[in-house]
Amino acid sequence: MDMEKKKYPSVKSNLYNGYVEVPEVIRKASGILINGKRFKSFMFTTDIALIMNNDADAIMAVYPFTPHPAIIQAITSVSTIPIMAGIAGGTTQGTRSANMALFAEAHGCKAVVVNAPTPIDTIEQINEVIDIPIILTVVSEYTTIEKRIKAGVDIINVSGAGRTSEIVRELREKYPDLPIIATGGPTDESILETIKAGANAITYTPPSNGELFSRKMINYRALEKDRYEDD
Repeated sequence: MDMEKKKYPSVKSNLYNGYVEVPEVIRKASGILINGKRFKSFMFTTDIALIMNNDADAIMAVYPFTPHPAIIQAITSVSTIPIMAGIAGGTTQGTRSANMALFAEAHGCKAVVVNAPTPIDTIEQINEVIDIPIILTVVSEYTTIEKRIKAGVDIINVSGAGRTSEIVRELREKYPDLPIIATGGPTDESILETIKAGANAITYTPPSNGELFSRKMINYRALEKDRYEDD
């Protein structure tokens, strides 16, 4: 006989009412247990305002610039949830990447993220100096991961645009026990498809500040109209 799904109380403060919520369907993922904490949803952002106002399990703090300690320090100083910090890739390699990884760990990050072009020897250097997991971002089916796993990669993060679920499916068939994070796409259906393909956790890209401001302004205009009509 199936156990009845447990209900749980919810408490929300007045000023936290407008936080960004990740899609509920992500909760269907199995999650990845990292040092005793289960992670199902990762919010993909480096925006400090968004980092302070969301209900994701963790932040995937990866950005298209050379990784810098000041960015990691700024993000970790305001976040109330775990950070997975981007530290290496095409231009940042070797000793600098290892130092960035150690800096990230010292600031409480729960994992570091390396990009697909990261050389094997850089992954090995990072693995020698930190204890937290290394996440490798895979961008296509052409990314080779076997040697990178042997070098120290613990988790794969698939970001393959429209082919993400197919890449996840191929990886899951080849590596049944490999922890896989993946981008879920814009809809509940695409997220669920990625989970069914074998993703253990999902990265979610939130609305931009501009989009969120636009929604807020619509509400403000409606309030102003109501106030004007009541006067």
